[in-house]
This record gives sequence, C-alpha cells and structure tokens, in this order.
Amino acid sequence: VTERTREIGLRKAVGATGFDIRLQFLLESVLLSIIGGTIGILISSGLALGAALAVTKFLIKDSQWPASFSINAAAAAFLVSTVIGVTFGLYPAIKASRLQPTEALRYE
Repeated sequence: VTERTREIGLRKAVGATGFDIRLQFLLESVLLSIIGGTIGILISSGLALGAALAVTKFLIKDSQWPASFSINAAAAAFLVSTVIGVTFGLYPAIKASRLQPTEALRYE
C-alpha cells in the first residue's frame, strides 16, 4: 500500500470509491494466490510423478508403485492458497481504501 499511495490517491481523486480500491486490492491478492496455487499444484504433481518413476525405474526394478494424484488434495491446497490470499489481502485493501486523496497525492 505504501508503495502505491500516490496511485491510490490519484484513483480516489478522479472518482474511485473506497469499495473500488478494496475490490482492486482483494482481486489482485486472490489472483496472485490462484496463480501461485496453480503453479504449486503443477510442480508438486510433476515432482510426485518423477519420484514414482525414479523409484520404479532405478530403485525397485519390478515394483508397481503407482504414481497417483489426488484431486481432493489438489483442491484443498488450491482452496487454502485462495483463502490465505483473501485473508492477507484484506488488511492492505482496507488500509488503501481509507487513504484520503489529498494526503495520498502529497505522499513522497
């Protein structure tokens, strides 16, 4: 919020409401959380598949160790990352929406 104080002040000076500012900050935090959750799920599933292949190919020759991917676990991880994004995006969103345009534009 402090890095974007002037931007917030300018938006409020041209008519953005506190709700608009809160919505912008919350959407940004949720979007970043969704992207992070998606990347995390892709990386972890790739690592799990790689580990399963490594075990079956190099460690235990005739093993049928299945490489499984739990949709429930992925959905839970995705949900947790989104909830964390909303939770930790609330305070900056509220703080940004309460800035006065004149004070924010004067901020250096």
